[in-house]
Amino acid sequence: MADLLSFALLSFSSIIIVVNPLAATLIFVSLTGTMDQAAKHKVARDANQFALIILLIFTVAGGWILQLFGISIEAFRIAGGLLLFGIGMDMVYAKTSRTKMTATEKYEGQDADDIAVMPLAVPMITGPGAITSAIVLMNEAMGMSVVAIAVVPLAAVAAIGITYYMMQNADIIVRRIGQREYRAVNRLMGMLLIAIAVQFILIGIRTAFPILTGGFA
Repeated sequence: MADLLSFALLSFSSIIIVVNPLAATLIFVSLTGTMDQAAKHKVARDANQFALIILLIFTVAGGWILQLFGISIEAFRIAGGLLLFGIGMDMVYAKTSRTKMTATEKYEGQDADDIAVMPLAVPMITGPGAITSAIVLMNEAMGMSVVAIAVVPLAAVAAIGITYYMMQNADIIVRRIGQREYRAVNRLMGMLLIAIAVQFILIGIRTAFPILTGGFA
């Protein structure tokens, strides 16, 4: 029971931190500044629906996708940990992660009048970091229990749900949160994400090279 609780806390915290609802909301505000309220609500709904579908697909079928390309979960865990570490460092130094959204993507999203799909849904909400976390966590859940397997998609739904709620109330949130407060929260979340990333890397190395920890394959 203690292991299940720890896994649930890890799943919810890591996916929510990587999705970063606050950062996604601030980007949403900047991209929809010229829209009326009805259009903003539609963009928020469409972006989060699409992001949830993508995240759930990789949560459920991510392991099979890796097998299709001949990628081991240990390699993906280490690579994902490095990716999350980079995102966390960007958060600590108050930057928008390059794996989240580039200036070109932001410009092209506005130009195409389709910001709900790109860049909001992908890669701002469901980016490489969120996909990596979902696949790695689901792989761990497979070795635990049915309840643990259900935890990962629930964490994905919770992260997208929080993001959707914040986007729907973006005007209120922006009025209450200044840039200084946002940077402080973002840095704290970045530190937590770095710790999670290091844990992913350590587990990946320990599993791939058991001799390094005194065990034998």
